[in-house]
Amino acid sequence: MTLTNTSVVCADLSFAWPDGTPVFTDFSLVVGTGRTGLIGVNGSGKSTLLRLMAGALTPSGGSVKVTGELGYLPQNVALEPEVRVEQALGIAEIRAAIDAIEGGDTSEELYTVIGDNWDVEERARATLDKLGLTHVTLDRRIGELSGGESVMLCLAAQFLLRPDVLLLDEPTNNLDLEARRRLYEAVGSWKGSIVIVSHDRELLDLVDQIADLRSGEVRWYGGNFSDYEEALAVEQEAAERMVRVAESDVHRQKRELADARIKLDRRVRYGNKMYETKREPKVVMKERKRQAQVAAGKHRNMHLERLEEAKERLTEAEEAVRDDREIRVDLPETSVPAGRTVLTLRDVELRFGSRAHFEVRGPERIALVGRNGAGKSTLLRTVVGEIPAGGGRGEGRRPDALSPQRLDLLDEELTVAQNVGRFAPGATDNVIRSRLARFLFRGRKADQLVGTLSGGERFRATLAALLLADPAPQLLMLDEPTNNLDLASVQQLTQALQSYQGALIVVSHDLAFLRDLQITRWIRVDGGTADIDPM
Repeated sequence: MTLTNTSVVCADLSFAWPDGTPVFTDFSLVVGTGRTGLIGVNGSGKSTLLRLMAGALTPSGGSVKVTGELGYLPQNVALEPEVRVEQALGIAEIRAAIDAIEGGDTSEELYTVIGDNWDVEERARATLDKLGLTHVTLDRRIGELSGGESVMLCLAAQFLLRPDVLLLDEPTNNLDLEARRRLYEAVGSWKGSIVIVSHDRELLDLVDQIADLRSGEVRWYGGNFSDYEEALAVEQEAAERMVRVAESDVHRQKRELADARIKLDRRVRYGNKMYETKREPKVVMKERKRQAQVAAGKHRNMHLERLEEAKERLTEAEEAVRDDREIRVDLPETSVPAGRTVLTLRDVELRFGSRAHFEVRGPERIALVGRNGAGKSTLLRTVVGEIPAGGGRGEGRRPDALSPQRLDLLDEELTVAQNVGRFAPGATDNVIRSRLARFLFRGRKADQLVGTLSGGERFRATLAALLLADPAPQLLMLDEPTNNLDLASVQQLTQALQSYQGALIVVSHDLAFLRDLQITRWIRVDGGTADIDPM
């Protein structure tokens, strides 16, 4: 790995989707050695930018130049089930060449294939072990691995490649807590240039700098994500102060313009009176009247210009203030009194032999944690009746609702308002729209087709449909709700759930998110049982 001048340079980059929707226009960016966190709202172009850097997309203008070798881990890893681990790691040909030489074949092309990689199998094994894939053999097939294991395998392939520049797009999606910790360690020890698109705050706290992609431009902030939040808070406080100053200036300019118009009207009336009384020669009075009109026009234009300038300063100041609207779900229909039993599971047998035994009482906030494949999603789907329990006893005494990982509850061909109407058929259109405003779907936003929504908007629409349903859920279950949400959407979701008055069960590997929810109980699912674990 060569570390000198490691960088990615995007020069005057332009890109648009086939339907003509522009993403970047004359965009420029330089990324040097170190760890960079690339953040931005859903739809700002983060993943598209990484794909352009990686060569997976071709820009319509400008150029992308990478110094050194580049590695890329996309957001959605797609590997054929029949592919072997050694093939995914890119070492199958080298292993075959080594085996052939050890079997007596001395062909020159075999040595060319191997190069300096005689220890590739040992390095592969060490990399897999480092990432928690100790049990995964090189001859195993991808179809036998979980989604989280496939992500870690692809990451292992990048580490074996040892690129000068590594691009990671939402690498913690589908990773359990242990896998995330191993990823954090790997990123923390990375020596080259790495660009990470993520909403995982713990991962972003490992970077050296933050690149904030907003409205087709990048603003740089030194330090990690916590440093970025502090700097942004200072910026926003100053921006809000400037808005107040600009608003005051606009009001002042309006008053001065009104005062000027009153004074000018008085002068005109006085001039007309002098002209009518003919106290001075007609020629002199006409000239004075003309001069007064010119002066009045200049004076009025001066105040109009000042007012327009003040309005422009106000617009600029308002644009600097970020949209911090909050979702509000403090719906009284969802309220659960303290101590009231909401859900009881007595040795309920789940699929794959797992068993669940716990009770939910009152407006508890429960985190359901455990390794990938342990049965967390299965447990939630069993509670709502999507999957039948194999034995034991389960009893839910209040309406419940489940938001699955896939967010496939809504009809993509219907609008947001129409989808909510499906869940609450007795509600009028006016009631639906007034309720949707609490979820930031106001006006024409409520008439937008679900199929055109971004990831964050789709989650808000799903949450709205579930919580505005009839009857309203007093037990809300969320399965990996922060996957693919940008940081602003995660913050909105956190604020929304903090105002939710019912019982809550959340499956998530995002510890920062869970802590912000002020979880009251942790339940670990280990593939055999679901029991209380104080964590």
